[in-house]
Amino acid sequence: MPSSDVPVIDLSKAPGSRESWDRPLWVVALWSLCEIVFVTNSYQLSSALRVWVLRKFGAQIGQGVIMRPGLKVRFPWKLTVGDRCWIGERVWLHNQDQLTIGHDAVVSQDSFVTTGTHAFKRDMALLTRPVVIEEGAWVTSRCMVLGGSQIGRSALILPNTVVKGTVPANAIFGSSDPSVVGERFSDPA
Repeated sequence: MPSSDVPVIDLSKAPGSRESWDRPLWVVALWSLCEIVFVTNSYQLSSALRVWVLRKFGAQIGQGVIMRPGLKVRFPWKLTVGDRCWIGERVWLHNQDQLTIGHDAVVSQDSFVTTGTHAFKRDMALLTRPVVIEEGAWVTSRCMVLGGSQIGRSALILPNTVVKGTVPANAIFGSSDPSVVGERFSDPA
């Protein structure tokens, strides 16, 4: 198909994403302000304060959790973190659906965990699916974990890996072989 015949989605007609908020606008706005001041702020050095603020907005966080500066959390009321977890610098938990991290798990620096995507072959509507990172799992640096993924107990995700789907318990998981996997739009014939 010549590139001039490839369709383009009119983004002005894409469905909104506020349905994932589950809270009134004022709560989301207040959270955005508190996140900037107390959670993401790299000058705020207290992990305990970060955890306290997240709990005040509904996050279920266990004991002994370390959350480093630069952390971003989309909706704390959709976050569950078990005891003794480590969440590294500049981790982005883009949880528009439930995100569960089991006890003694690690999400290392610069990793991105998202429960949302868009209907990219249709109308760009928001699609969400929960993510589970089981106890003892380690998501190493600069990984991306996509909606619907489940990382098994004590699995290790190698740096720069994209996780989509299920990773078995105790597995060392990673990929260094990127490739084209299909076409976004099929020939309308």
